Amino acid sequence: MEIFQEPIPYQNPQLCIKVWKFTHMGSESDDLVRWHYHKEVEFILVLDGIHCMNTPTQAYVLKPGEVIVIGSSQLHRPLTIAGQSATFLVLHIDLQPYFDPAMMHYTRHFMEVLNPLEELNYIFRKFPHVQLEVGTILLRIHEEVMQKKKGYEIAVSMHIKHLLLILLRNDDQELLLAHEYVDADVFRPVSAYIEEHLDEKINMADVSKIVGMSYAYFSKYFKKKVGISFTDFVNRKRIAKAERMIAIGNKNVTDIAIAVGIENMAHFYELFKRFSGCTPRQYKQKMRGGEGREAGYDYV
Repeated sequence: MEIFQEPIPYQNPQLCIKVWKFTHMGSESDDLVRWHYHKEVEFILVLDGIHCMNTPTQAYVLKPGEVIVIGSSQLHRPLTIAGQSATFLVLHIDLQPYFDPAMMHYTRHFMEVLNPLEELNYIFRKFPHVQLEVGTILLRIHEEVMQKKKGYEIAVSMHIKHLLLILLRNDDQELLLAHEYVDADVFRPVSAYIEEHLDEKINMADVSKIVGMSYAYFSKYFKKKVGISFTDFVNRKRIAKAERMIAIGNKNVTDIAIAVGIENMAHFYELFKRFSGCTPRQYKQKMRGGEGREAGYDYV
């Protein structure tokens, strides 16, 4: 099974979004749909029929009016039921440009420091009125982008900020508040450096210089602000990349471990089991499963 990083061509580069309506007829070959990921957060609204979406931990069966969100760089795979058509709206969006000075304080809530935004899908199941409101916003964004009336960029920006506000105010599990003390100006360059150097040895002394801190201060600062140590955070990133590579199916585990900067195989297996909850072999089997229950998913 293949996996790829899907490029998202923005309809308007300034808005950093792509919003489109799809109608798809399901077939047996849908089992071969590739796992993919992209840096943009993805919202899906089903308009007609039944649409399924798999992530490594969940299998969603979506009916008309239902909404889900998929986090940035999170593996996912869309499916439809053989012989049935489904019409759905998809919004891909890079959220970062929408945090202007007035909203900068809230950037930290949506940075997905440890967990993907997918975990917010409980909101839509728990609060039907929120799901309806978010679905309406997605339809309005699509309408604005398609019609391109005067000032549509302003309207789209307002709708997206409204969408973020709805998620923030209805997150009664406070998943978006778990890392409210993270400084976005510090975390972003650190996270970007880590992502770019996952195949290498990452020295915390080098990273601390990027943000103008001493080694000792940065170590304490990171643990306090993020909630885990710098080393733990890097290892989480390494294993997340390894998960994507394992799903490809054309590299052996040793090569994958080296590609994510872990040369000690015993250490790689230990980290993978800790963060993924299974062995690399079990993870590959799960990702190759066609049906949610057979693949070890929980239906939502």
